[in-house]
Amino acid sequence: MMSQQAPSKREMPVAEVVRLVDLVSYQEGAVVSRTLVNRTTGTVTLFAFDDGQGLSEHTAPFDALAFVLEGEAEIAISGKPLRTAAGEAVLMPANQPHALKALSRFKMLLTMIRS
Repeated sequence: MMSQQAPSKREMPVAEVVRLVDLVSYQEGAVVSRTLVNRTTGTVTLFAFDDGQGLSEHTAPFDALAFVLEGEAEIAISGKPLRTAAGEAVLMPANQPHALKALSRFKMLLTMIRS
């Protein structure tokens, strides 16, 4: 039998239906994040970006899947801007510079795959 890591108090509830967009709230002039799953194999983090907010260009050693839950954002990968909206996703490859900017308030689910 596989052992399971117990979720922390801030992680999402297990074996329950949740509405992702309700698990994080917008804050004026800020980017808010909440880690929903944190395992050695990867993380799932929910973000809420106020209009005009973003994450400056950076790199990560692992692939990450950004899934936009509501609103619109520009995700730039190696200088290539990609306009995304609710229901759309972008795979950001490991070791390539990327940045995010809210074109309107938006919420995003980010899955980081550590492999």
